[in-house]
Amino acid sequence: MHEPAPVTPDAPGVIASPLLTQQWLDLCFIHWSVAPGAVAGLLPRGTVPDTHDGVTYVGLVAFRMHRVGWLRLPGVPYLGSFPETNVRLYSVDRHGRRGVVFRSMDAARLIPVAMGRAGFRLPYLWSRMSVRTAGETVTYTSSRRRPGPRGAYSRIAVRPGARIEEPTALEHFLTARWGMHNAFFGGAAYLPNDHPRWPLHRAELIKCEENLIAAAGLPAPREEPVSVLYSPGVPVRLGRPARPAGIPTP
Repeated sequence: MHEPAPVTPDAPGVIASPLLTQQWLDLCFIHWSVAPGAVAGLLPRGTVPDTHDGVTYVGLVAFRMHRVGWLRLPGVPYLGSFPETNVRLYSVDRHGRRGVVFRSMDAARLIPVAMGRAGFRLPYLWSRMSVRTAGETVTYTSSRRRPGPRGAYSRIAVRPGARIEEPTALEHFLTARWGMHNAFFGGAAYLPNDHPRWPLHRAELIKCEENLIAAAGLPAPREEPVSVLYSPGVPVRLGRPARPAGIPTP
């Protein structure tokens, strides 16, 4: 197994021929620390928990997906634009590629949910959702429709602060993730991405009421999060997935 690749605030490479393009906007990153052994069994075979100073993390990330497009086609304005809230873990594979593993992905558009589940085997779930800004506060809400557990919910409100000029090593670790691991024929496929460096702001967490983490098979948080961040967003390109051996899919 290779040593994990360095954590870099900039993408390690440019995806010249993207499979998908999109924008991730108005993001709220909320994280809790967790022992690696508590989540290792929830990761795809061929990956292990990625750690920072011996600890790994559970992330609750709420945002607006905007104008998802295939290949180099223009992004779709309605079906490709919707709120989304993810529960994610942090992973590294035998090639040293760091990534995230999604335990759940609540989204507000049924067709993208169906396509994500069928085409990429991602844990997308159809939910009623909203992202609203009032004054300095951004509020994210979700209530799951299907698949279940029906009614799984989140209500998050944050007040973004000043921009972070020099993010900490932990803040880079939690946000500068240049790929995703997902179960693929008994192993872990890797889907790379690239985007500009995150514009990050620390944020005040005004409200966080949710049971999405427990619904995703993880212990419900009992302590305050260790990190709350906000970003106005970035444009993103996703590359073609690679099989567990690192061979691109046809």
